[in-house]
Amino acid sequence: MLLPFLNKNETEAGCDEAGRGCLAGPVFAAAVILPKDFEHPLLNDSKQLTENQRNELRPIIEKKALAWAVTWLDPPEIDKLNILWASVRAMHLAIKQLTIQPSSLLIDGNRFKPFPGIPHHCIVKGDGKYLSIAAASILAKTWRDEYMENLSVKYPHYGWEQNKGYPTAAHREAIRLHGATPEHRQSFRLLPDTIQSELF
Repeated sequence: MLLPFLNKNETEAGCDEAGRGCLAGPVFAAAVILPKDFEHPLLNDSKQLTENQRNELRPIIEKKALAWAVTWLDPPEIDKLNILWASVRAMHLAIKQLTIQPSSLLIDGNRFKPFPGIPHHCIVKGDGKYLSIAAASILAKTWRDEYMENLSVKYPHYGWEQNKGYPTAAHREAIRLHGATPEHRQSFRLLPDTIQSELF
């Protein structure tokens, strides 16, 4: 059973990201402020849900949340910052876009750069513990999946409509056959046995 809040007296925004482990595409982040009494029987860590369940929950979260925002950083920014700090930067951008300023941040994971003026709590596997983080994980994941499905039309060889940019065997084989695209992350090891510079 996920918890509705860490502190009932705070206006808490749950924050999470999607796409950190991908070889291609942006990293997405979401921030969500839920009503204190929000509940839904399906709401859980996005990784524990089916694609259909995530897609069912997305419009419910977007409608019922007091405030929400989704942002992303493109591969060149990921390569410049590294994936951890790009994820944190994307979370900061999402927090900035909230129409209600939270008084506390619940961050999924164990690393975060303090957001000016708002205290934060890093919670390992927080998307399986708090509703607002779970909601953020679902928005980040569904928005990113949709983005990669649309991008797969432009780059049909890589199967992004299925693998969403993650390092599957089929994705790596497509990189081997067709090379890398501008959407691939140059700072990631795309092929274990290939000199990275040969791919770009």
